[in-house]
Amino acid sequence: MPIPERLNPVFAPAKRPVVNLRTANLLAEARKRLIVALDVPDAGSATRLAARLEDTCQWFKVGLELFVSAGPAVVEALLKRGHSVFLDLKFHDIPNTVAGAVRSAAALGVHKLTVHASGGPAMLAAARDALEGVLNPPQLLAVTVLTSMDSAQIAATGVHRSPAEQVELLAHMALAENIRGFVCSPQELATLRSLAGPEGVLVIPGIRPAGSGVGDQKRIATPAEALRQGASYLVVGRPITQAADPAEAAEAILKEMAEAL
Repeated sequence: MPIPERLNPVFAPAKRPVVNLRTANLLAEARKRLIVALDVPDAGSATRLAARLEDTCQWFKVGLELFVSAGPAVVEALLKRGHSVFLDLKFHDIPNTVAGAVRSAAALGVHKLTVHASGGPAMLAAARDALEGVLNPPQLLAVTVLTSMDSAQIAATGVHRSPAEQVELLAHMALAENIRGFVCSPQELATLRSLAGPEGVLVIPGIRPAGSGVGDQKRIATPAEALRQGASYLVVGRPITQAADPAEAAEAILKEMAEAL
């Protein structure tokens, strides 16, 4: 005998957490664009820090302090764990030496590397040519003016242009050598985005979340400000690496980035 409809049990579907796909997608995009600077003194410190951030961050920057201490092995370890590596050694030497250094860096498998634009057109051309024929070459980035340099610091070196003027001069020089990736401060972002066009890659250090210490940086911006002005990638060091909980600090920055995207 069939059960009357009014007596049929009705089972409500189990409640599932509501997932905001737009927010999830924006956070995923932010993770692709945040580079954590592993400015630590040894391989052990770098390994422990990367492990704490492994589920949060994709990109890590290896700079002079860590590379001089730990050598190529620390880069290889990060790559082996599936991370993307930005090798920030800022090559600045005679063209032949820089070309050799660029080839060696590319052989490590890094994804981005830096040269000083102030090395001149011949040096930039040599760096560019060194990557010809390389399978999956790293993105070559020309460093314009360090974010620790203000007008007084630049003038002390004999350059009597403002930071913005010097950045623009160096950017024009690099573009003439077909280099379309740059490292600059947030203050020059709009100018470089205009010069490099939408395909240009702009990597921006000097990022400080609201309320964090400035340190030795002179020309800074918040993550949201930098993204809104056209940054491709943001480099963040001490606000994450010196936080009590680096993963929590990184998540907060990623959320700020996602809101700006």
